[in-house]
Amino acid sequence: MASVTTRGRAAWGALVLAGALAGCADLRYYAQSIGGHSSLLQAARPVEQVLADPSISPDLRQRLRYAQDARSFASQALGLPDNRSYTEYADVKRPYVVWNVFATPELSLRLKQSCFPVVGCIDYRGYYSEADARRMAGELKAQGWDVHVGGVPAYSTLGWYPDPFVNTFIRLPPAEVARLVFHELTHQAVYAKNDTTFNESLATAVEQIGVERWLREPRNQSLRPAYEAFDARRRDFVALLLETRRQLAQAYGETGARQGPAPTTPDPVGLGPDEIERRRARKAEIIADLRSRYERMKRERWNGYAGYDAWFAQALNNAQFAAMGAYHQWVPALRAMARRCESCRDGSLTPFLDEARELARLPYAERRRRLQAETDRVQAAGLSSAP
Repeated sequence: MASVTTRGRAAWGALVLAGALAGCADLRYYAQSIGGHSSLLQAARPVEQVLADPSISPDLRQRLRYAQDARSFASQALGLPDNRSYTEYADVKRPYVVWNVFATPELSLRLKQSCFPVVGCIDYRGYYSEADARRMAGELKAQGWDVHVGGVPAYSTLGWYPDPFVNTFIRLPPAEVARLVFHELTHQAVYAKNDTTFNESLATAVEQIGVERWLREPRNQSLRPAYEAFDARRRDFVALLLETRRQLAQAYGETGARQGPAPTTPDPVGLGPDEIERRRARKAEIIADLRSRYERMKRERWNGYAGYDAWFAQALNNAQFAAMGAYHQWVPALRAMARRCESCRDGSLTPFLDEARELARLPYAERRRRLQAETDRVQAAGLSSAP
């Protein structure tokens, strides 16, 4: 505990110094980050202590038991880090632990980046206050950016601190809790600086493999039917959005290697007025078609299930589709790598994670080249992200 705390203070000290050098606005951002995470740590109690509390509800007790089981499975069966993460529980008294703000130019899927000491550049900014997140989103929108604010139930401190179970996700279905635990622990196992898409795609690939295996355990098989129905709809939803993202990328000329660097301005570069209007019209057409396809999918595949209606009720823009891409772009390629790992088939994912670490050490362009080549092989073979 003492060594982690000392290490953490050093990291946050570096953030404060960087904020002071960067200016008042950044200093305010770092201050809310430090204060928000500190409040999370202060709210955390050992799970065994919570379970021993006679005042907690039977439902929370059962959910914590499932969560503990998933945590043990993560390390013992999957080869994910075995440390103090997810040995505590925190109730932060709000629906999400943080809210992430994503931004893209009006006619691009390239996400605006924020760069920090320790973690490098990431494709969003996280806020512990929804009001702060929406205030930043309003400022970016006023500058001309497409903006999306998304509530986040869990995040990883990359091993700097022991991450707790939080009320923001503990009451999700048990397999969803397991999925989040596997996802966040993957960030502790493998992390590439300045590459959000690789980091999130890897964590998504591992969470999918992990949940599939966890649900095969005899003690968890009763959870499978409900989760598989839920997950099938989610995969349909993700596929729908990724196809829309592909269409938009094509409309913007940002397919493959032409995606380009992170933008520093929301303004179109090198486009004449006629081309700007043409792309705006095509963007509106693609998004309108997405809404129609969603309604058709609800009728034809989901028997009227309306669980995603709230998502479609909001104004849609590039930021939502770019964020979705960050979490899923390389999943088929990474799952194909895991399939080739013979010792990973039903055992630990350690050899696959070692291969992922090798990818993380590569320069960004080379890592992207290899992942794109793997993606092309997957598509040529007619495979998917499924096992």
